[in-house]
Amino acid sequence: MRDEAIDLCGQVDFIRTDAMPLLERDTQFRFACAGCGNCCRGREDIVLSGYDLWRIAARLRLPPQIVARGYCRSSIGRASHLPVLRLAPVKENRNNCPFLTENHCAIHDAEPLVCALYPLAQEISRAGEVHYFLQPTGCGGQVIEARVQDYLARYDVPAREAIDVRWAQTCMALEDTVEQLETVLSPVLVRRMQAKLWQALYFGYDYTQDYLPQLEASLQTLDTELHKLTEYQKKRNNCSK
Repeated sequence: MRDEAIDLCGQVDFIRTDAMPLLERDTQFRFACAGCGNCCRGREDIVLSGYDLWRIAARLRLPPQIVARGYCRSSIGRASHLPVLRLAPVKENRNNCPFLTENHCAIHDAEPLVCALYPLAQEISRAGEVHYFLQPTGCGGQVIEARVQDYLARYDVPAREAIDVRWAQTCMALEDTVEQLETVLSPVLVRRMQAKLWQALYFGYDYTQDYLPQLEASLQTLDTELHKLTEYQKKRNNCSK
C-alpha cells in the first residue's frame, strides 16, 4: 500500500457507511472470531499514535525512534500534512505484522489502539467526543457478543481514552497550523518543520517517564520552534527585498 493511501486516520479512502452506525456504550454487538490471527496478516494500515509508539517502546525497552526505524514505516500524510507512522508488514513473512509470532501478538500488553479495539473502531471529533462503531468482518468462527463498554474495558481502552482524545485534538489543530505554514515557509524550512513535528509527536520521549506530561512539554517546545521558523522566514523575505 502506497504511503499516499495512508494518513493519520488510516486508509484515506475509508468512509464509514450506514452499515457501520455509531454505537452507544451500553449497546450489545456481536461478531464472529475464528482466532486465526488473520486480522494481523496483510495489514498495511495500522497507524500508530505517539502514545502507541511510547507504549511499544516501553514494552521493548528501546527509544521510540529505534522502534520506529526497526518496525515502522514513516511518511507525511497527503491530507493532514503531518508525520504518519504505521507498522511495517514483513514482506518475507507474507506481509504479516512484525509482532505476529505463531498466531500471537508478541506485544499484546502494549498493542496499538487499532488492534486493541478490533473489530470496533474509534472516531474522535474536534470537540473531543468519542464514538465507536463495528467494522465488517468475515472471519467466521465462534460468535462473540458483548456490550461496547465491557469490550472496551476488557482491553483497558477507557484508561487511555483521555490521552487518545488529546492526541487527536492536537493533530487536528496542527493540521490547520501546518497547512498555513507550508504556504509561507521555503521548502528547506518546511523540511525543518517536519523534522520538529516528528520529534514533538513521536520521537522526543523517554519511555521510563509518564507520557502525557512529556506530550504537553513537547507541544510547548514545538510552538516555540514553529514561531522561530516563521520569524526566520520573515527576516529572509525582508532581506531579499
